[in-house]
Amino acid sequence: MEFFIISMLNGMSYGLLLFMLSSGLTLIFSMMGVLNFAHASFYMLGAYFGYTVSKAIGFWPALVVAPVVVGLLGALFERLCLRKVHKYGHVPELLITFGLSYVILELVQLVWGRLAVDFKPPEVLQGPAFTLIKHSVDGLGLVWGSAPEQMCRAADEAVRVVCTPFPATRAFMMLAAVVMLVSLWLLLTRTRVGLVIQAALTHPDTVETLGHNVPAVFMLVFGAGSALAGLAGVVGGSTYLTEPAMAATVGSIIFVVVVVGGMGSLAGAFLASLLIGVVQTFAVAFDWSVGSLAAQLGIGLSPAAQDNSLVKLTVSQVAPILPYLLLVLMLIFRPKGLLGSREG
Repeated sequence: MEFFIISMLNGMSYGLLLFMLSSGLTLIFSMMGVLNFAHASFYMLGAYFGYTVSKAIGFWPALVVAPVVVGLLGALFERLCLRKVHKYGHVPELLITFGLSYVILELVQLVWGRLAVDFKPPEVLQGPAFTLIKHSVDGLGLVWGSAPEQMCRAADEAVRVVCTPFPATRAFMMLAAVVMLVSLWLLLTRTRVGLVIQAALTHPDTVETLGHNVPAVFMLVFGAGSALAGLAGVVGGSTYLTEPAMAATVGSIIFVVVVVGGMGSLAGAFLASLLIGVVQTFAVAFDWSVGSLAAQLGIGLSPAAQDNSLVKLTVSQVAPILPYLLLVLMLIFRPKGLLGSREG
């Protein structure tokens, strides 16, 4: 039971990190119709800026400063570059953001080097948030923080005790993603700024007639989406690894999340992120081969079939491609995504 709970929490934490990333991309696409290929690069910039700022003034100020800096850079890029090609259609937008991702990668390697940096979370997040204790006699228990050593050691050899900690960094990641989701929803549905942003997408001429600066609204949206990616970079970089390859690691996955959830749907991106995170985590955790799965289901395989390389293939080996298989199935059977309103 504790294996299932910890695996589920690990999958949800990874999925919520994907949501922190995809929320900014979804916001930009839903408001501007721009697929930003450099979005994962802003995530990487957030991690490196967070690392640099945390060394100077601490992690918690970096959690605010780094996303703000990334957001300002995103707004500046929209104002000076993206706005000039926006009138020419989607292909120039894709090309200029695709080129920006390579520029950011080279600048990061030039400034911080090609090796990973030691971006540590604060001391309060370096231990476990809680520890699950599975006792063969007393059942399943929970202790906040680290469990005392004597609780994880059985006094009797016939009794089996297993302690499984859940890192505080992952718990903080989950909390930050939920706070981000609620904040975005409140901003877009309960504030005047959110109403102006949504109206500028569908009726830009009317919004401009009412005295609002529509290009400035789009610049604000692009900057806010970049800032969300920067926030995800600070949280994800301190939890996992801050290195130049981190943008490429998640870059394609977040586009899968956006398409599976539904183009422009924030709620869809949230559901798709959780789905992909949980599926990938359990695929790695349950390291079964096709042959062992067939044996458990009572399906007998011939000796020749058992020697087949496909039968020996494990679920963990195909885990990296599962999101893309889900993407293919979604495009075939439900092109608009889980909660999307646009076909294709």
